[in-house]
Amino acid sequence: MSRPVAFADTPWRDLASRLPSAPVVLTAFILGTALTWALVPDLLSGYSATVGLPGNQLKPPSLQHWLGTDELGRDLLARLIHGARYSLSGAVLAVGVGLVAGSAIGLVAGAAGGRTDTWLMRVVDVLLAVPTLLLSLAIIMILGFGHVQAALAVGVTAIASFARLMRSEVLTIWRSAYVEAAFGSGATFPKVLWRHVLPNALTSVLALAALQFGSAILQISTLGFLGYGAPPPTPEWGLLIAEGRSYMMIAWWLTLFPGLAVILVVMAANHLGHTLERTKA
Repeated sequence: MSRPVAFADTPWRDLASRLPSAPVVLTAFILGTALTWALVPDLLSGYSATVGLPGNQLKPPSLQHWLGTDELGRDLLARLIHGARYSLSGAVLAVGVGLVAGSAIGLVAGAAGGRTDTWLMRVVDVLLAVPTLLLSLAIIMILGFGHVQAALAVGVTAIASFARLMRSEVLTIWRSAYVEAAFGSGATFPKVLWRHVLPNALTSVLALAALQFGSAILQISTLGFLGYGAPPPTPEWGLLIAEGRSYMMIAWWLTLFPGLAVILVVMAANHLGHTLERTKA
């Protein structure tokens, strides 16, 4: 009598091990949807994000308006779709500022050492000592209110995290055998930094960038909620939540759905960052 073939003994186990897990698929779906909203909002919505329809004020979710309408008769789904452009572009700008400036500071500090390292890290320590929200508000007071200004302010708050991580990676790589071999073969200091140190240090920094992307969306939404981000009638996600506060008792959907959009995208970006970290490890 033949022994039953277990699942572990079949090729299906190998196939199942190669398929992406459910969280990865869900993360890709959420981020892909948000990115599609940001790139082609007009193709995905048949309603205006800024002009309301007379007689459609505060309509609950229905087949005509899937997520309901706001106090001016504007379709909430259309405003969410168009708002993805502002929230995601602001996060990209913020992460870009933190990535470039912070990586440059950490690279120079770790490679130069001595007093240069000491002074640059003291600046980073000052940035870390100030609460993130307070620092971003102070920068906005200098730059002025607006979507771009809020993104730049959030980017400045991210510089310290990128700088510390880049410096630690550079210090580790700087003592490696291939860097010593590069110097022994006659390579100059800038060439070693550009060809050997920076490419190997960027792996961890890019994983942090994915984590900072979710954090940047949350911070930009917070600034928009407080009134320091994009002005009305811009459909920025944080501003949508703020505008729906006055109607929570009679129009719960105005705060629920924008809040869910922020939560889902932030969690998906954080999961992507943790996945990249585990892949590196």
